Amino acid sequence: MFSGRPADVLEKDEAPTHKRCPITVLPRPKEIDVKRAAIAAAALALTLTGCSAADPEPAVTAEATQDKFLTAHGLAAMDATEIIDHLDQEAVADRPTDLIASVRPNELVLSDENQEVALDLPQDLTYVSIAPYVTQTHDCFYHSLTTCLGELRNAPVQVTVTDETTGEVLIDEQTTTFDNGFVGFWLPREATGTIEVTHQGRTGVTEFSTTADGATCVTDLPLT
Repeated sequence: MFSGRPADVLEKDEAPTHKRCPITVLPRPKEIDVKRAAIAAAALALTLTGCSAADPEPAVTAEATQDKFLTAHGLAAMDATEIIDHLDQEAVADRPTDLIASVRPNELVLSDENQEVALDLPQDLTYVSIAPYVTQTHDCFYHSLTTCLGELRNAPVQVTVTDETTGEVLIDEQTTTFDNGFVGFWLPREATGTIEVTHQGRTGVTEFSTTADGATCVTDLPLT
């Protein structure tokens, strides 16, 4: 007798055997967001680190370029006040012909055909240069240290500068105009008042201002 049973016939109490498929566990959406945020933060940190490391370079380069410019024009190691005093009092025959030096209320602007640099003036002072005259003058607002020329060169003058707000006499000096016909003074900022100049029996008075929009070149001072 055939005692076996067909392979495809199962006892009713036997359960079929199933093979399990491998399951791939996918990260949850929240976990993906966290990982993405971490990667983005790391990238941002690297970017910021790179920027902060590079920041000082332009400042160093600008300073080196400025020093090179000043050295080329014989002004090395001078600050703005020293350069102004030096150039305004220099003999006209010795003036540099390749340099423009413009005095502004808060800075000195130097330029040649290739470059321009600006040097800050002291926070509490500004420079005003005065050219009294008898017969001729020129229009001027910002004093040019290497080109301006006044009428009374190397002339004795009495100068009195008065603050109109406080009544304080800021300058009371017997002096001599420079070879360029000007005489310059360092005055406190944010002041307004009058300038009086006397020369050989002639006297003239004009106004001045050391505010941000004030003139650094005073040529409207006729002596009568």
